[in-house]
Amino acid sequence: MYRISCNIKLKNEVEDIWKVISSPGNLNFFHPFCKKNKVIEVDRGLIKKDILIYLNGLVFERDFYQWEEMKGYELMIGKKNGKKSKVVWKIYKNKKRSLLSIDVYPYKTDKVNSFIYPIVFYLYIKPKLKSYLNSVLMGLKFYLYNDKKVIKNQFGKHRWFS
Repeated sequence: MYRISCNIKLKNEVEDIWKVISSPGNLNFFHPFCKKNKVIEVDRGLIKKDILIYLNGLVFERDFYQWEEMKGYELMIGKKNGKKSKVVWKIYKNKKRSLLSIDVYPYKTDKVNSFIYPIVFYLYIKPKLKSYLNSVLMGLKFYLYNDKKVIKNQFGKHRWFS
C-alpha cells in the first residue's frame, strides 16, 4: 500500500492540539484550501461524518471510523460515491514539543495502468499530496500560534484544490 506522511513539531500541549483537530468544522479555521467544512453526523460528541468543500468546488466526504482521545483519529475521504483514501491523524508528545503527523494512503486510481502506477505515484501523486499536507500542517501551526484563521491559499495555491 502506498503512503504519504507529513508531520510538524508544535510548541503547544497535546490537549490544545487535540481540542483544535477534534472540534466540529475544524478545517474552517486552519485548512488553506477549505471553502467550507460542515459536520453531517455526530455520535456521542465525536464527528462521524463531515463534508469538505475545497476552494475549487470539489466536494469530499470524510467518514471517521476510529477515535483515540488525545492521540488521533482515522478516516476515509473521497467523493460521495467514489473511491476513498485512508487518512490517519496522530499526536505524539516528546520532552519539549508535540508532534502531529498526517498519513495518507491514497486509493489506487483506475485511470492509470497498474504497471506504471508506481511511477505516477512517486513522480506526481506523492509530491502533490506532500505539498498539500504540508500546507494543512502549516495552517494548523499558524492557527495554534496566532489564534487567527488562515486565509485562502495562505501558503500558495494547489493545482488540485485551489
